[in-house]
Amino acid sequence: MSSSLDSRTEAPESAVVREAALRAAAAAPGVRAAGGPAVDAALRTAATLLREKSPLLLEANHVDVTAAEQNGMAPGLLDRLRLTPERLADMATQLDVLAATPEPPLQREVRTLPTGERVFERRVPVGVIGAVFEARPNVTVDVASQVLKARSAAVLRTGAAALGSATALVELVLAPALEQHGVPADAVQLVPVPGHAGADALVGLPDLVPLVVVRGSGEVTRRLSALGAAAGTRVLAHADGGGVLYLHASADEDDVARLVTESTDRLGVCNRLNLLLIDADAHDRLWPVAEEALADRGITPSLAPHDHPLGHEWALDAGAEAHVTVATVDGPVDAALTAVRETSGLAACVCATDADAAERFIDAYTGTGVFWNTTTRLLDGYKLLGLPETGINVDHTPGPRGPVTYVDLSLRQFVVLPPHD
Repeated sequence: MSSSLDSRTEAPESAVVREAALRAAAAAPGVRAAGGPAVDAALRTAATLLREKSPLLLEANHVDVTAAEQNGMAPGLLDRLRLTPERLADMATQLDVLAATPEPPLQREVRTLPTGERVFERRVPVGVIGAVFEARPNVTVDVASQVLKARSAAVLRTGAAALGSATALVELVLAPALEQHGVPADAVQLVPVPGHAGADALVGLPDLVPLVVVRGSGEVTRRLSALGAAAGTRVLAHADGGGVLYLHASADEDDVARLVTESTDRLGVCNRLNLLLIDADAHDRLWPVAEEALADRGITPSLAPHDHPLGHEWALDAGAEAHVTVATVDGPVDAALTAVRETSGLAACVCATDADAAERFIDAYTGTGVFWNTTTRLLDGYKLLGLPETGINVDHTPGPRGPVTYVDLSLRQFVVLPPHD
């Protein structure tokens, strides 16, 4: 009763979000009661529907992409928005993999107390988990599937550009798959109105939606994190990205070319090459190799003196995505500290044949993922862990860090049982 009364005084977007959260909360016990086999079966059916409904899904996405192009959306963001038959096939494969993934034990024994009581640690569902994301329709399925696998319900808020595609994915794929296997279809709620007010409202309902995953970058994400913290909502946010590639003096030239090329296959993603660091004493040998690889990708280097921060995230610079910042450093420790200081700490790669230099870089870099002669594009839940991700958390505090998957979306509960007879 109080929720209905409260909604009369709320802004329209807030009222819509609250109603979606209430429906998800009502469905959450049904998700938990349905159990693992039913949820996994629903995920497999969703994979089948992604394949069967591909023409309709692509048609809905085409409408979104066309409108975005007419509104002047930058190429990097259009790449995120666009669905293709290959991307739908990948989404379906990831659902099949997730459904087939054995879950960790619900409960594990921790210790026996001196007085004989037995201490266990158990995973329990959060209940309702929210997610905020922009022009990436595939995230609709990624997040919903992870939340369902964690036995919770989802409230999803996407931006205006992707709303048509996301609606089609929920109505044609997720809802019917859940209903077919006895899991409440209301367990996946899509906020039907775009706009920042809806996102603000979602992070402001800790009693209904205690955990919200925020995907996206920049000031909006940081603002949502602050709003959530003030409201008492736990926000897992990925505010900034940008991969770093450090070329040590021992780097092999073929490795340099390969890593630059592999790290720039998509320019609108957070783990792409953003900042290229080169040992000063090897610059004249290695930079021409890197420069040629960048040119082959149609990428313009941003060279010193820079009129922007070294960590400027080109993926979010509309119309200027095809840039990489280049700077020199003095050895592996300086490179690692520069990467940590100037970027979000998402991911960094050291290109080196000298193992000692690589280890020094790895030891000094405190970011989320560190790679040796391997592209930062691998910092992705599915590529690293074999599971779709809800997002990437770059917090410098305890908690889930790096790619966040369903295993991270549970609460820890301690259970103490009497001594054995």
